[in-house]
Amino acid sequence: MESVQNAVRLEKLTKHFGNVVANNAISLELHEGEILSLLGENGSGKTTLMNMLSGIYYPDSGQIYIHGKPVTIASPKDAFAHGIGMIHQHYKLVDVFTATENIVLGLNEKGKLNLKEAGKKIKEISEKYGFEINPDQKIYDMSVSQKQTVEIIKVLYRGADILILDEPTAVLTPQETDKLFAVMRNMQKDGKSIIIITHKLHEVLEVSDRVAILRKGEYIGDVLTKDADQQSLTDMMVGHTVSLNINRPEPVNPTPRLEVKGLTVFDDLGVKRLDDVTFTAYSGEILGIAGIAGSGQRELLESISGLYPISKGEILYHNPKTGCDENLVGKDPMSIQKAGVSMAFVPEDRLGMGLVGSMGMTGNMMLRSWRNGKSFFVDKKAPEQLANTIWKELEVVTPSTNFPVRRMSGGNVQKVLVGREIAQNPAVLMTAYAVRGLDINTSYTIYNLLTAEKMKGVAVVYVGEDLDVLLELCDRLVVLCGGKVSGVVDARTTNKREVGVLMTRVGGNGNEQ
Repeated sequence: MESVQNAVRLEKLTKHFGNVVANNAISLELHEGEILSLLGENGSGKTTLMNMLSGIYYPDSGQIYIHGKPVTIASPKDAFAHGIGMIHQHYKLVDVFTATENIVLGLNEKGKLNLKEAGKKIKEISEKYGFEINPDQKIYDMSVSQKQTVEIIKVLYRGADILILDEPTAVLTPQETDKLFAVMRNMQKDGKSIIIITHKLHEVLEVSDRVAILRKGEYIGDVLTKDADQQSLTDMMVGHTVSLNINRPEPVNPTPRLEVKGLTVFDDLGVKRLDDVTFTAYSGEILGIAGIAGSGQRELLESISGLYPISKGEILYHNPKTGCDENLVGKDPMSIQKAGVSMAFVPEDRLGMGLVGSMGMTGNMMLRSWRNGKSFFVDKKAPEQLANTIWKELEVVTPSTNFPVRRMSGGNVQKVLVGREIAQNPAVLMTAYAVRGLDINTSYTIYNLLTAEKMKGVAVVYVGEDLDVLLELCDRLVVLCGGKVSGVVDARTTNKREVGVLMTRVGGNGNEQ
């Protein structure tokens, strides 16, 4: 007989995708009124497991128990009927609708839908748990954290008492994360049971009661949060001891390498994406670009690389080979790259922008080097050597260097992309979201690679989402808010609070440090 304190019990849940075993006979419990963190490296099967609990996938074998009773969950509708609501990483909201309209969308309520009554109920839920929301605000006018609030209220409105949050803090500022955690604790006090999937270990330790760990589709075990620390959790997750120190040597003889002056750009619809952006990147330093999602980070890097039209401003590149200054505005990406400016941009669509999916690693290395060939025939030896080096050093999981990259996992595709750009020996290396979606072990490998480039005298520009990493890896931070520079701060002396304030303050002082 199952004890009543389990809100959820999974018994030997298994899921295959072709020959790949995503989850292998996983047994796991979520206690009533508990916040449980689900932790694991990329490809360990966390999201697959939660997708079975929320009705998106159906298990090949095994049994799910909700509040002690065996249930069948074959669709998200079934999951809702059992009080389970999942808040996904990518929100499923209709932009032109209000918060209220999105929250009630798809509900089969008898009689005419009363939006006024719905608004009242939403207000009650907000006050009960500490949400800040205007029920009449349109989604397109909302910040990322407001959209997330709508998603959470949507599942509470439907009566969920078991909530699953998938990477909920990935794009939140520290202040917004604090607010979310306060709301989660309020929900817990009200008897809700919560599972949170996150890569950020300090958040696991801060908000959860217990941590369950998956490794390569297997359930490794659980530990009470009060008995754990970042090192012990990482070691359990990876299976061996991992060093969690980011080495940050002082810059040696930093000299201006890239000067951005008064950069202003508009998108296709005439919306201003960058507004009078000015900063300098020095050789031998890592310059971090911080900001909440959509603050202009992508447009900034693409403008410097010649991929985005510039309406005003200068981008001066101090060429260490010639000693001359070159204005990159108006140059095409090939000329900019030949001058020594390389970009490893890891977009959401990793294959659509950066790699050719049908080619293997060697073929994708050749894309960078074929123009260097003197003869009609392409030299395959150097790209093959480079592919092998990246394969071994970054531990890319692939049967061979000719295995099509589109059949690799996202994290492995990313290693190939970043490794290839670093191998170009650029004078300026710009990297955006280099560790997005990567597990902690591989992330640290890439941080060390970037630091090694810095020590060679490369000016490294690093756009990242994790503020803790930006503060530990970078020498200085340029903070963007709404397309403007709201401050340039010393990463060694600033703190998360100060940067968090700058991330939400348009304009700022913009002073160089």
